[in-house]
Amino acid sequence: MIRLAAIAFLVLLAGGASAQGVRFPGVAIGSSQAGPEIDGWMYRPAGAGPYSGIVLAHSCSGVSSHTGAWGKLLASWGYVVVAPDSFGPRGEKSVCGRGRVVSPSMRVVDIAGAMDFLNAQPFVRRGDIGLIGHSHGGATALRAVQRSYGLAARGLKAAVAYYPGCYAQFDRDVAVPLLVLIGDKDDWTPADDCRRLQAAGFARPDLVQVVYYPDAHHSFDSRAPDRTLTVADGKSHRLAYDPSAAPDAEARTRAFFAKHLGN
Repeated sequence: MIRLAAIAFLVLLAGGASAQGVRFPGVAIGSSQAGPEIDGWMYRPAGAGPYSGIVLAHSCSGVSSHTGAWGKLLASWGYVVVAPDSFGPRGEKSVCGRGRVVSPSMRVVDIAGAMDFLNAQPFVRRGDIGLIGHSHGGATALRAVQRSYGLAARGLKAAVAYYPGCYAQFDRDVAVPLLVLIGDKDDWTPADDCRRLQAAGFARPDLVQVVYYPDAHHSFDSRAPDRTLTVADGKSHRLAYDPSAAPDAEARTRAFFAKHLGN
């Protein structure tokens, strides 16, 4: 029986919202071996609950202020959020430009572990879990909803993938409701890859909605300066906040989780 540990090692207070450090094991899932013990952050609404849970998968740059902003936002909507650190326990800080070092498929075991952790909490509604990820985390969310991993049986009800890498050979067998949000001007995870995935055909197309934002670049939801980032493989990518796409995507995300989760 998998041992679930809820070890709080730090509590940060910022703007009235709290982030509590937690730890739990990655678990063997599908054909993936169990991963290392995972550190993460938990964000909670005020009150005893029970609340629905959401797993938040960080980008290729690891746990960051962007992760914290989303954790606090989701908690303000009434969800208990766990954001696993998929890189630190594997000896990495960032995998930008070398995403296969810790691949989306490897990270699914962290998602499963975080789900088990959430399901074990008395303030979480067991079996009522969502998943959201951005960039590398978006690709992780897209991979985690594949039928072969069986996360629906663990309580995964819905997933949102922001600007993920889409792969027709891996990501067609979606088993739970999925919302994909991506910009047509994304030069890092191209929207055309998601169009090719759609053209290849989902096993359950009724479960998948993909929204393309015509003028949006990568990281369009992050309120950071417009910038060009050169990563480990030598390629450069433009990252830019989009004042039209960001609020629309946020509203769609909130409505999507409200529809599919119990809160």
